[in-house]
Amino acid sequence: MISGKLYIVSAPSGAGKTSLVKQLIADTPRLAVSVSHTTRARRAAEQDGVDYFFVTANQFQEMIQTQAFLEHAQVFDNYYGTARKTVEDYLAEGEDIILEIDWQGAQQVRKLLPDSVSIFILPPSIAVLRQRLQSRGQDDAEIIARRMQDAVAEMSHFSEFDYLIVNDDFAIALKQLKSIIIANRLLQQRQQHELNSLLQNLLN
Repeated sequence: MISGKLYIVSAPSGAGKTSLVKQLIADTPRLAVSVSHTTRARRAAEQDGVDYFFVTANQFQEMIQTQAFLEHAQVFDNYYGTARKTVEDYLAEGEDIILEIDWQGAQQVRKLLPDSVSIFILPPSIAVLRQRLQSRGQDDAEIIARRMQDAVAEMSHFSEFDYLIVNDDFAIALKQLKSIIIANRLLQQRQQHELNSLLQNLLN
């Protein structure tokens, strides 16, 4: 069985990454998103094991010591990490998996898994990014100001990614995101495995 493909999707907070990935998963068979571990507090609408695995700082440190993470990083005074076993199990089953991680995590994953495909999502403007963060109604002005500052630092790493998508029109951005998945599934190596019977019939 040919292994699945790992996709890294990064973006500054407020660019619409989570909404795009959620719809992409809903529309695309054999594609899943890896649930990350985090030490940040659970928001009202979030579910443990669905949105994140919520753990204490001590539990997170124990996972680091046992090398349980494929990547981990500190973001906004909290820790986030991707469990190595989660990703490896999906890929071994031939399933494609998405990691929603920041640029720090993306760097770590690319070093360990250079065959991964990385995608960076940009907002159409700074003004739109600020408006999206404010419209959430989840953070106060001080936190939004910090997120805006950190967004610029995040976006400065765009050149490290394979693909860039601007999330101005959601439908267009989603279509572009889907096209990357489709194109990679049509690569000769993967299609040769999928179409083995057809190719044998055509050539014999």
